[in-house]
Amino acid sequence: MHKPIQLKNVGLYFLHKICFENVNLQIQYGSKIAIIGRNGSGKSTLLKILQGILLPTSGIIKIPENVVFGYVPQVVEQFENLSGGQRLNEALTEALSVDPNVLLLDEPTNHLDLSNRKSLMRMLHSYQGTLIVVSHDVELLRSCIDTVWHIDNGYITVFSGNYDDYLKERKTTIEQRLATVKQLKKEQVKASDAFQKEKQREAKSKKSGKAENDKTLKGKMKETGSYTAGKKRGKLGHISDQIGKELSGLFIPEEIVPKFSLTAADLLNRALVTISEGLVGYQDSEPIFTDIFLSIGSQDRVALLGDNGSGKSTFIKALLGDTQVIKSGQWNVIKREDIGYLDQHYGTLSPECSVFETIQKLLPVGTSHAEVRRYLNDFLFRKNEEVNALVATLSGGEKARLSLAQIAAKTPKLLILDEVTNNLDLETRAHVIEVLREYPAALLVISHDADFLKQIGITDEYYVKNGTLVRC
Repeated sequence: MHKPIQLKNVGLYFLHKICFENVNLQIQYGSKIAIIGRNGSGKSTLLKILQGILLPTSGIIKIPENVVFGYVPQVVEQFENLSGGQRLNEALTEALSVDPNVLLLDEPTNHLDLSNRKSLMRMLHSYQGTLIVVSHDVELLRSCIDTVWHIDNGYITVFSGNYDDYLKERKTTIEQRLATVKQLKKEQVKASDAFQKEKQREAKSKKSGKAENDKTLKGKMKETGSYTAGKKRGKLGHISDQIGKELSGLFIPEEIVPKFSLTAADLLNRALVTISEGLVGYQDSEPIFTDIFLSIGSQDRVALLGDNGSGKSTFIKALLGDTQVIKSGQWNVIKREDIGYLDQHYGTLSPECSVFETIQKLLPVGTSHAEVRRYLNDFLFRKNEEVNALVATLSGGEKARLSLAQIAAKTPKLLILDEVTNNLDLETRAHVIEVLREYPAALLVISHDADFLKQIGITDEYYVKNGTLVRC
């Protein structure tokens, strides 16, 4: 066990940015804490501050002498030749070798396949010490956590319970504060009307020469409970301050409502992919897949599951017509230009192009500058600096949104997604889900994220097993 770790007036500031400030918290032994927030909010830096690797910009961390940290960073670089699951296992074994009573993990489920995910979840359930994890993995947040620290708008808000408890409490808080703002705005309108009437009455009184001397008028104003113009102005200012206070720190993520370029004729129910007795492999090697039977219609949503290294990516290459992949059997696949491909690295984006140029070249010839701006606005690119930014300078979340904008501008009949939720914060993940829910055509999705697959409405699942595809 260890004594509480104490954070006293802790703040973290970057150039032109406050991540959080005035944080006063205690970490008790046995706590299971998840740190969540948008990419760039300071989550990974906070993990390093908690164990003393970095100093906070302000405040202090009091770490008891008997605390022993085990730490696994997000990017494990010392095991370059291993797979994602193997890297995590090596790093986790190294971290646990010191018998830590505080275990800190930064995005531990990134790049893990199903079997490695299950192993990690079992380990986290059985771990007896204090767990502090940065994660956007909904399954982990729901099953292994009892406290959520949400970094948002310069604050760290603490929620007791798992991720579902956090969502309920946050929803209730937002609804209550918005209701308060709505009521305050009604009062603001009434106060503004009263202020204007008082000013008109005062002006009328001055004009008739009675503003200062007519005691009868003053008496009547007092009897009816009227305020002076100055007092009404003060009340109006007070209400405005209250509205600002309620709205401060209240971040409500915006929604993306895409418009896709496919017509009704493009969406007729027909087979896009039909494979019978398919075989996939490489020259001068044993086949990776044999006896493949698969059909994907224009409205189907298919998940391709399996452990890392099982051949999923090779199968996708075969579908996309990669000439290095050998295939045999009956393959009826739509034209390559009708297939879209999106992975976690956003390979469809050109780093040297601006956001504006990326979309302009996909829209019909003659599309005006204003129309391109309106289109980008739908994907939350609104400010001039956002629209004119080079792709190379974008964050992961911005690249994800721009990739979604590409898909909507020139919508493929079949969209293949390869682990697109890796490295995404919860807000961007929600944006991806919003767009894919509305996507009108067929999806083929590689993902280990069961919640993501459920959210986007997967209808069929195929598991890679013993060198073939088995329908689940």
